[in-house]
Amino acid sequence: MVCPLLFYLFANFLTKLDLSGFFDDITEMQNIKISSKVDEAVWKDLKALARESHQNVSGLLTEAISEYVRRKRVRPVVLNHLDASMDQNDKLGKLLAR
Repeated sequence: MVCPLLFYLFANFLTKLDLSGFFDDITEMQNIKISSKVDEAVWKDLKALARESHQNVSGLLTEAISEYVRRKRVRPVVLNHLDASMDQNDKLGKLLAR
């Protein structure tokens, strides 16, 4: 017998989810095997997070590395704007440095 609440949720919400576009950015990528050393406590925390979030460690590592690279990489256009701003405000910068 199907639980009435589950039937209600499925009939009223789950079948109406719009997933169009959700899978557009997913592409088949070749996985590679890596080797690294990490602190044991960090490794245990990562494995616990994987269990708690019902994900695998590999997926969490891929997500973490991708996010780290995205945050650390500065786009060339940003650097160009920074250089132009510093050039325009060179005199002010020297006054503030005093």
